[in-house]
Amino acid sequence: MVQIGYTMMTEQAGPRELVGHLVRAEEVGFDFSVTSDHYFPWLRSQGHAPYAWSVLGAAAQATSRIPLMTYVTCPTFRYHPAVVAQKAATLQLLSEGRFRLGLGSGENLNEHVVGGGWPSADVRHEMLREAVEIIRGLFGGKHVNHRGTHFDVESARLWDLPETAPPIGIAVSGEQSCRLAGELADLVIATEPKAGLIESFDRHGGAGKPRVGQLPVSYDPDRKAAIERAHAQFRWFGSGWKVNSELPHPDAFDAATQFVTPDDVAASIPCGDDPEAFVEAVRPYAEAGFTEVALVQIGGESQPAFLDWSEKTLLPALREALGR
Repeated sequence: MVQIGYTMMTEQAGPRELVGHLVRAEEVGFDFSVTSDHYFPWLRSQGHAPYAWSVLGAAAQATSRIPLMTYVTCPTFRYHPAVVAQKAATLQLLSEGRFRLGLGSGENLNEHVVGGGWPSADVRHEMLREAVEIIRGLFGGKHVNHRGTHFDVESARLWDLPETAPPIGIAVSGEQSCRLAGELADLVIATEPKAGLIESFDRHGGAGKPRVGQLPVSYDPDRKAAIERAHAQFRWFGSGWKVNSELPHPDAFDAATQFVTPDDVAASIPCGDDPEAFVEAVRPYAEAGFTEVALVQIGGESQPAFLDWSEKTLLPALREALGR
């Protein structure tokens, strides 16, 4: 059984629109939601990057059922881990227990803005491990003093704590991050349906924990229009995490994907209005062992039509195919 989620993609819509889309996603029956947390869009054609935590606070008040989640926040550059802990605890209170804190080691695209440089992946994983330890300590309700390799915390305490701390998810892309997630996380996050990632997560202590994937889709009754929109806004997606995490600016993503064709995009992202194509794109996640898959409908202006179609056609087709 795989739960189907909705993505508030902050790179392609403004804050008020994002909240409105989520309200409708709750109405049509999506099982959960996730939210990106960027300072820049990947491509200028996407055109947005509001502050995700303000959007989530508004979404917590505008909805009543649908779970919320960062997908993902980097707690090591733009944000100090002590501040991330405070934000997450507050959002858990506002949402009445519906929030999960998804964390990752970050992307240069977003984290370079504070001028701290961009270290190697090994160092970024060290920083993430230390950050998770700080966040968990603060979730425990005590004063935290920390003198670490990468972070200092001076007598910090969270004064407004939920009864249940937000579960922590960690994004993975290889063996090192899977080990980190297996040891420290309550759930694992990935953007590719690779069974090896799940197996590695389980091997390092993640067995039995939720595993959340994400899949871009491009619904439109005009398949050509769907492909063109996906190419214009999401052609970066196939470059892989090792490339995407290093590029510093939307113009760099534009240059790196200049030879990606619409046909290339259509081969990796379901486009059009055939629900079976969308089902077949989700199926590898189920077969790889994912328990949840969040869909990203490409294009901010296309959300209302996609949500209507999801209610009538897509969600019933996915649930029938996946045994719901």
